[in-house]
Amino acid sequence: MQAQALPPDTPFASGLPRFAAQAADALAAWRQAYAARGAACAADVGGEFAVALDLPGGGSYLAVDRFAVHSLCYAVQGGRLHYATRADDLARRLGITALDPQAIFDYLFHHCIPSPRTIYTGILRLPPAHYALFENGQLTVAPYWTPRFTEQANPDFGALRDEFRGILRAAVKGRLGADGKTACFLSGGTDSSTVAGLLGEATGKPPASYSIGFEAEGYDEMAYARIAAKAYGADHHEYYVTPADLVKAIPAVAAHYDQPFGNSSAVPAFYCASKARADGYTRMLAGDGGDELFGGNTRYAKERVFHVYSQIPSPLRAGVLNPLFVNPVAGRIPLLKKGTSYIAQARVPMPDRMQSYNLLDRLGLADVLTPAFLAAVNTDAPREHQRATWNGGPHEASLVNQMLAFDWRYTLAENDLPKVVGTTGLAGIDVSFPLLDTRLLDFSLKLPTSYKLKGLKLRWFFKEALRGFLPDEILTKKKHGFGLPFGPWAVKDAALNALAADSLRGVAARGIVRTEFVESLLTQRLKEHAGYYGEMVWILMMLEQWLRRHAPDYRL
Repeated sequence: MQAQALPPDTPFASGLPRFAAQAADALAAWRQAYAARGAACAADVGGEFAVALDLPGGGSYLAVDRFAVHSLCYAVQGGRLHYATRADDLARRLGITALDPQAIFDYLFHHCIPSPRTIYTGILRLPPAHYALFENGQLTVAPYWTPRFTEQANPDFGALRDEFRGILRAAVKGRLGADGKTACFLSGGTDSSTVAGLLGEATGKPPASYSIGFEAEGYDEMAYARIAAKAYGADHHEYYVTPADLVKAIPAVAAHYDQPFGNSSAVPAFYCASKARADGYTRMLAGDGGDELFGGNTRYAKERVFHVYSQIPSPLRAGVLNPLFVNPVAGRIPLLKKGTSYIAQARVPMPDRMQSYNLLDRLGLADVLTPAFLAAVNTDAPREHQRATWNGGPHEASLVNQMLAFDWRYTLAENDLPKVVGTTGLAGIDVSFPLLDTRLLDFSLKLPTSYKLKGLKLRWFFKEALRGFLPDEILTKKKHGFGLPFGPWAVKDAALNALAADSLRGVAARGIVRTEFVESLLTQRLKEHAGYYGEMVWILMMLEQWLRRHAPDYRL
């Protein structure tokens, strides 16, 4: 295999010569960097990249960027390190057909398969901000970068605001396609609206924006996208996804990924990218990352409330609060019930507390999965994976910053970014993420925690710094994005219901999920609470659709 550097147009490289359009130039820069710095050289590179170098003497060096926007999979076979950007391609090349049951369980738990595991036995995926070095028959996989939060003690809001805006402008401008055919996603949220406005500034013309809507009560956010589009004079395009669109796209979207992937926003994102590609655009800018760098997810405020309990002196907790609230009687008294529930959750250590409402656990492992499948997996492995990530994180940082770093791994690298990268790839259009620019990441590391979460107010600095640039309606709206009304549609639309039912019965026939659970899900539970149970229907459906394309004969 020849050495590769992906992608060749890395938008920002600090400490290295700027990567030119020719892959050979990028490789030359990487080879010089490796010769000078060894395995740590990736720490000098910003932006979105994946690199694979064949070293003199037969060794190999792999690295991916801090958020694993671009992926590398690898396996050791025949005394060599084999690698590819996709796990399924590498499996075919190496003749690997065995699927890992643990990876399937991880998928059902997380709705994706977190690295380093992949669906294929013996094939691993490089985690974000990691390198792999194979020399003299020995493989070393380690992080080349870990976050270090150095909060400013006496912040100057005005200076930080100006610096922040400058970085944002540079990040967007640096990601414009060379052919001038760059568009953007526009959900109407804070992040995508920011990117749309800055795209217009960078190009000096109306930004081309693309939005997805749904004819379903409580799901459609098109009104906010229109507010942003009007504010920036955008060349705005809208498309309303229908149940028929889902029936058409689900098999293709599921099969496109190199392993099962269950983020339901993938199909709307695919249609959004497809419309832009059909209009002649070659690149899209996405707004992912703002919440995770600047404190925009509601769980940050929620966990801060729970964290208060751990700050109460131990004698007061043990002598007063616990006897009052943690007893069989308190849970049945309305005035005390909320306190009992609060303490019960607050006593669960992080990061396990963030999985308190995990769908698979709520439905009951033994009720959902077959005994044979449960016997083949470690049901605590997903939590062990997250505990290891949490324990390896920035312990000196505040709770909020610890959660941000944790989300960089699970929310961004393992879920949101693969969703966008995968679906834009299927649509045939490039994508980049200005809000994950390395300079913006470094800026967030020095921002005070109180600027990210002020009391319980989410992403305070981001919004205040862009006040006057973002429309007021966007600054005050609740986060939504491209939420998909799959459950309600699956109940009402015959064709979508038939696709879901056929898929779920298929995955049950493979010995993974109990037939009784599938039938109750399809005939009873989905009708009772379409939004809640629809999520599990989606996860199982996408698993089966992936298996039909990539491993049709798989049985437990």
